[in-house]
Order: sequence, then structure tokens, then C-alpha cells
Amino acid sequence: MKETTIKEERNFNPDLSPVLEGKPGGGRTSRYSLCTATAHLARQIADKASEEGEILTEKPVTTALNKILDGEYTIVEPDEIKYL
Repeated sequence: MKETTIKEERNFNPDLSPVLEGKPGGGRTSRYSLCTATAHLARQIADKASEEGEILTEKPVTTALNKILDGEYTIVEPDEIKYL
């Protein structure tokens, strides 16, 4: 049986609760905002790699989601959709 590393497990089935539930006092993030932010960041990653002629070894969506989960990228929601 193959041992999976933490990163492999996270890419297969990431725990989104830290992002969706938010930090204490910071409020929660909607799934819509998480999806939109991930797609936006993934597009930026793909465009930058294309401009620099870089070959990506990981899919841009995976990289983007990892950056969001690691806290390298913050999602800011407008008040109008924050509690939908």
C-alpha cells in the first residue's frame, strides 16, 4: 500500500473548513467567494507562467487553492454577500 504525504492528501481532499469558517472575529467565507477567488488566482498563475515561458508541474487551480489554504492569499468579501 502506498503511503500518502500530507500534501498529496490535501490535494485529493482538502479541508476547506478553515477558509469557509474563517478566523475568530474575522467572519466566514462563502463557497461562492472561495470558488471565484480560486479561479481568479489560478488564472493569474497560469497567465504569469505563460508569459515567463514556465512549465507548470501542478495544475494552477491546485496551486491557487494551496495558496489560499496556506494563508498566502486572502479573500475579502463585500458585506452584501458575506452572510448569504
